[in-house]
Amino acid sequence: MDEVTPIFGENVFNETVMKARLPKETYKQLMKTIEGGEKLDSSVATVVANAMKDWAVEKGATHFTHWFQPLTGITAEKHDSFITPIDGGKVIMEFSGKELVQGEPDASSFPSGGIRATFEARGYTAWDPTSYAFIKDGTLCIPTAFCSYTGEALDKKTPLLRSMQAISKQAVRVLKMFEGNEGVTSVKTTVGPEQEYFLVDREVYNKREDLIYTGRTLYGAKAPKGQELEDHYFGMIKPRVQAFMKDLNRELWKLGILAKTEHNEVAPAQHELAPIFSTTNIACDHNQLTMEMMRKVAAKHGMVCLLHEKPFAGVNGSGKHNNWSISTNTGKNLLDPGATPDQNAQFLLFLCAIIKAVDEYQDLLRISVASAGNDHRLGANEAPPAIISIFLGDELSAILDSIEKGVPYGKHEKEKMQIGVTVLPDFNKDTTDRNRTSPFAFTGNKFEFRMLGSNESIACANVFLNTVVAEELSQFADILEKSKDFKGDLHDLILKTIKEHKRIIFNGNGYDDSWVKEAEKRGLYNLKSTPEALPHILDEKNVKVFEKFGVYSKVELESRYEIHNENYSKIINIEAETMLEMAKKDILPTASKYATTLASTIGLKKAAGEADTTYESEMLKKVSSLTSSIYKKTAALEKAVLDAKELGSNGADSGKIATFYRESVFAAMGELRVVADELEVITPKELWPFPSYGDLLYSVR
Repeated sequence: MDEVTPIFGENVFNETVMKARLPKETYKQLMKTIEGGEKLDSSVATVVANAMKDWAVEKGATHFTHWFQPLTGITAEKHDSFITPIDGGKVIMEFSGKELVQGEPDASSFPSGGIRATFEARGYTAWDPTSYAFIKDGTLCIPTAFCSYTGEALDKKTPLLRSMQAISKQAVRVLKMFEGNEGVTSVKTTVGPEQEYFLVDREVYNKREDLIYTGRTLYGAKAPKGQELEDHYFGMIKPRVQAFMKDLNRELWKLGILAKTEHNEVAPAQHELAPIFSTTNIACDHNQLTMEMMRKVAAKHGMVCLLHEKPFAGVNGSGKHNNWSISTNTGKNLLDPGATPDQNAQFLLFLCAIIKAVDEYQDLLRISVASAGNDHRLGANEAPPAIISIFLGDELSAILDSIEKGVPYGKHEKEKMQIGVTVLPDFNKDTTDRNRTSPFAFTGNKFEFRMLGSNESIACANVFLNTVVAEELSQFADILEKSKDFKGDLHDLILKTIKEHKRIIFNGNGYDDSWVKEAEKRGLYNLKSTPEALPHILDEKNVKVFEKFGVYSKVELESRYEIHNENYSKIINIEAETMLEMAKKDILPTASKYATTLASTIGLKKAAGEADTTYESEMLKKVSSLTSSIYKKTAALEKAVLDAKELGSNGADSGKIATFYRESVFAAMGELRVVADELEVITPKELWPFPSYGDLLYSVR
């Protein structure tokens, strides 16, 4: 029996519901706003609000909220009830058009990077009608943008919507010059974000102070068995996990989220969920909801969902693969090669725009995925390196190579690759092997941006990607709109782009050390950490491109620079403080207790006349040595933390503070962990104060 179809989208005020509940003219006007970007009339908002309220109340909702995405990286909501008092001590349920369109939450307590002072509290939320309202936990949630009283964006959605508008406008300019695009009035980027996560038993989790405070294990020796046998990836899903996945799917489907694929990932206790593509701002909303639902559903099953990028050292961390494409309002995927010369040339032009964008704005793409958590993954042998490059596959790379050299593409064509004259060789979506080491890989009719961290919003990466591609399309349109020999100039433009930006194309092993050297020769960035990457956001070329399309003002970029630096420093500080507490209150007392036990055993053995105390004596030496080292390294970490705080109190630049946390505090944390993990290996299990990696990774059976 089909259980999915009846529940899919049942908690969403979607197009079907609107069509059924709104007057025909109101529905038409609203769809013009949603599909065409027309301004919404206040009278339409009033009718929509009333219908939305009636629908929500029928489903048991008593409150509404403007659901928004501040610069914390998570979502925010303030609930207001529908009740309005009337005579006789009674109430009625009301919801006005004004309440639908605009809200006024406190803006002073959210990160603003200096845009808002603490005493300047006013901020506004504005309805995003392109993302459907939904009911969650008995509350009507209205997706909104969030801005300051003075108009600056204080959220992740506003720049995303601006970037989508920018790429649409520039792409339409380009498409108008090619035949077969009649009826194309807008272009949308679409995204399918794959989400990786870990599941651990709640009882075991509750015994790990580091997981509770930071989302990752700050101490922990490797388990005897990790992912070496490669037996977890796509393996049989455990019944308890399967039950969680079943419930998660139901909750997501009710919210209209197109959850499609689920499977075990590489590491023990690691899993993945992948949705079907949707428009980027909706995909962003849905991914935020997916992460929230993962945590909630896991709790119902006595588990905890870990979304940190690196919860366990020594096994794979979790990423979020951002499958990005561009489609017209007429349904054409612009990254699908065509069957005619014009379609092929169009595909190649868009492909070249992306290649040029990724090459010229490598730094921005790296910044878009920069975080304290993601720094653990990027550059390690489990995720794309911190170096940005594009994988095109053998066949498409060979086609571009033949265009550049003006020689025949031998596999399929005898003629030279002259754009607009010959037909691009037919090739299927999967004509080449996938390159899992590439940060930005062409996978048939989309690009997979593989560098995003599992815990991060997908908004920033897509804002940056949309904007830089819009810039290249704008440049191409400026050239071709003035052309008197379109095919000739088009060919020259594609040829020039390939020659000047082919350095960014790399189909080899991104994990190999030789690639680091090769990338350096090519002049590519290798920004290994967040503090190294962030300053580039204020480079002149980057400020210029964002201001050109109105995606960010310089003030907004400066605020994000401050916020990301502060966030990085605060995260490292919390981790360091947690490490210190665990070392002082748990690890060192445990070491002392174990040493006492060993010394007592040696004394008892000698008193009993047993001569051989080799084991106890050697262990006592090791424990004493490690205890001394842990004590010294704890003191060193404590000093580094105090030095960092002093740097902040003296008014140092946020970038300088973040760099100090990276180079001094984080380094001291690593040194302390090494010796503490050595001690764990030789300490009896019943004495060690925390569940081991084995306990955690195999806690869900």
